Amino acid sequence: MRRLSTDNPDDAGAQVKIMSEANVKKLVVFRDPVKGQVSSIVAEFVEFASSRCEIVASCHIDECSPEVLSESDFAVVFGGDGSIISAARSLAQSSVPVIGVNLGKLGFLAEFSADELKQNLDDILGGRARIEKRMMLDCTVFDGKKDRFRSQAVNDVFITAGPPFRMIELRITVDGQRLADCVSDGLIISTPTGSTAYNMSAGGPILSGKMEAMVVTSICPHSLSFRPIVINADSRIEVSAVHLNDGSSVLVDGQVSAPLGMADVVRIGRAKEAFLIVNNPLRTEWDTLAGKLDWAGKPKYKGV
Repeated sequence: MRRLSTDNPDDAGAQVKIMSEANVKKLVVFRDPVKGQVSSIVAEFVEFASSRCEIVASCHIDECSPEVLSESDFAVVFGGDGSIISAARSLAQSSVPVIGVNLGKLGFLAEFSADELKQNLDDILGGRARIEKRMMLDCTVFDGKKDRFRSQAVNDVFITAGPPFRMIELRITVDGQRLADCVSDGLIISTPTGSTAYNMSAGGPILSGKMEAMVVTSICPHSLSFRPIVINADSRIEVSAVHLNDGSSVLVDGQVSAPLGMADVVRIGRAKEAFLIVNNPLRTEWDTLAGKLDWAGKPKYKGV
């Protein structure tokens, strides 16, 4: 192989080209086929981005191989928060940062519009965008002999009463110490990211996504004194059954589920992997909360 020399202009140009190619970022593009007009929006972005980076794949998350993920520098997800959450459980294994493009309704995690992504793409590819690290949960269901179910969670793990929809009773321990018995319609264990999801609807506290903690919130408890509690991110929670329904189950991010039996123990702790998300410099972490959910909005006085 001929050695390149910087004294030769042609060789110097070849070196610059090689260095330039080595610095080209690789993107994988995920789309949610359920969202209307998503194909045309994705096609338009791919055409725009092709001169700036290498698009290694454009597909649905379930169609993408681990090899493609491992060689990608960023993953662009077109859809809503549900699409991002689904993708994040796979992307966390490869430490690939997610760029969320909101084609849904709220967009807590899908921070960019399609136009905003185009405006900021050069900064993202050039390493000038802020990448935020979010903690995830690891959930296992132990049946007394082995772990028969395991999944990571971006938002939350929740145990639901299920058919015939009578209240259930759950025993909660934290780091081996008994916390409480909860008679309710179920239980939510949430990450800070998920604190604005089911946890918030059930009356739990809103946490900054940058925090590292877990929130334990009961669903319609049969007690005025059972209030949500925030615990250390490195704690280990175990939930066992005192009474269940035939249809009781555990759900992860509202997307992955497993039935629960009386002998099962649900174990929840911090996952080793983290979810990486690219922040939109045009928005703050509170914009969606205040702007779309009207959190802390002032009273709307008549005639004002």
